[in-house]
Amino acid sequence: MKVLVADDQPDVLMALRLLLKGEGIQSEAVSSPAEVLRAAARDPYDLILMDLNYTRDTTSGVEGLDLLTHLKQLPGAPPAVVMTAWSSIDLAVEAMRRGAVDFVTKPWDNAGLVSTLRKNIQRVPVSGKKDDLTIARQVQSQLFPQSLPVFRTISYKGLCVEAGAVGGDYYDFLSLGPSRLGLVLADVCGKGMAAALLMANLQATLRSLCQSAPSDWTTLLAQVNQLFFQSTAPEHFATAFIGDYDDDTRMLRFANCGHNPPLLFRANGDLERLDPTSTVLGAFKHIKPRCAEVRLHPGDWLILFSDGVVEAQNEFGDLYGDDRLAETVRACARGSVEEMVSAVGDSLNSFAHAIGRDDWTVVAARGV
Repeated sequence: MKVLVADDQPDVLMALRLLLKGEGIQSEAVSSPAEVLRAAARDPYDLILMDLNYTRDTTSGVEGLDLLTHLKQLPGAPPAVVMTAWSSIDLAVEAMRRGAVDFVTKPWDNAGLVSTLRKNIQRVPVSGKKDDLTIARQVQSQLFPQSLPVFRTISYKGLCVEAGAVGGDYYDFLSLGPSRLGLVLADVCGKGMAAALLMANLQATLRSLCQSAPSDWTTLLAQVNQLFFQSTAPEHFATAFIGDYDDDTRMLRFANCGHNPPLLFRANGDLERLDPTSTVLGAFKHIKPRCAEVRLHPGDWLILFSDGVVEAQNEFGDLYGDDRLAETVRACARGSVEEMVSAVGDSLNSFAHAIGRDDWTVVAARGV
């Protein structure tokens, strides 16, 4: 197994080669598009892992996109996985239109990057141009969390099921610095391709702004709202729950931007709902978000969910809704987060004829 790694930053090349060596993957490093073409024409590789930007202070990705075009003209060229920043998801989409088989984001997650490489090394290359739906599906699958950092006082898990090939729900777990975990669940209005692209836009915005480990969430959310408002049509918006959990104090600081109130099940049996603290994102140019706080004690459950989970309530009355979700959570309260998410999914599947028209997403977090 041999991988050609291309990036113009020596420290990045060193880090990637050390990572691959530790995984038993042979690699060669080059630092320019011209070197990539020479190496690919000279030696056989199972895969190319390549950055899209090679000129310092340039983020257009033009060099990388042109390189993909030239690679396709080489007989027997290996598949290419591209690297891009979270704020440049549109570049990843264009790269896949030009023949890339997958993408990883910078800064990368080691386990996720290795998994992506192994998956694409084993994949049989498919000739021909990919349609937009195939590209969108691949892009969206990469946007969900690829690994779950371990914390001392909380365990967590998420699951998203789209009504179609792609959708407008998403969840995320953000690294906010030592002992801090970001919990996000959002629902972009609409369905299908348009909603998926809006979701990618919102997630890229959140990830980029959260890289600085924010302490002032009200200002950050105001920025997220303004950027989302400026980049979408007036009728488009998103509901979102964004939480900042402190592993040392067990405090969860959160903003609920017009989203379904998450359920907080206390270990003593009490149920609390985390009601909205702000309006939706992207509907208005300026908003004044507010935050609230709760403490997650050992044995407490926090359940985040999208409106697809409760959609059938309108048609089936008491048969479904967050009351039924509450019953499922109480029945599985002694289990793991994996068992909880699975149980919620099984319950939803029994109403598949009712909820099949909308995406649904659940995030379960438990105090330990």
